[in-house]
Amino acid sequence: MSPTSSATAHRPAPAARTGAAGLLRTVLRIDAWSAAAFGVFLLAGGKPLSAPLGLPTTWSVPSGVAMLGAAAAVALVAGYPRIPKGPAAAVVVVNGLSCVAMLLLAFSGPLPLTAFGSVFLAFGAVVVAVFASLECVGLRRYLGAAGT
Repeated sequence: MSPTSSATAHRPAPAARTGAAGLLRTVLRIDAWSAAAFGVFLLAGGKPLSAPLGLPTTWSVPSGVAMLGAAAAVALVAGYPRIPKGPAAAVVVVNGLSCVAMLLLAFSGPLPLTAFGSVFLAFGAVVVAVFASLECVGLRRYLGAAGT
């Protein structure tokens, strides 16, 4: 056994790390693009969709701006050559909290949502939960492949 092979015997193969990072990076990128699209949708469609959804523009405009900021942050995390564990975990946590917040807004009555508006927010919560779940799986695989 050569000194090089014994030094690398305890580290995962680069392909394993790259594959695990690929899953996480892909899900983060899709999440970022989806958040950006949803942010633009809320900003551009806030006024016309106010009546059918019951979502006041005083909520849709700030939410759209927040979605664009979140999209930029998630894209930044996905763009690192080595995805940082802390920010990637923060994306999972924030997505989980966003899911809960959307469900509370949809069904607890603080907004004058129509039935369609409640379904719209509940569907959004499901989408966010799927992203959080896939990112959690990707992060676990990535950390496992990196040996941390």
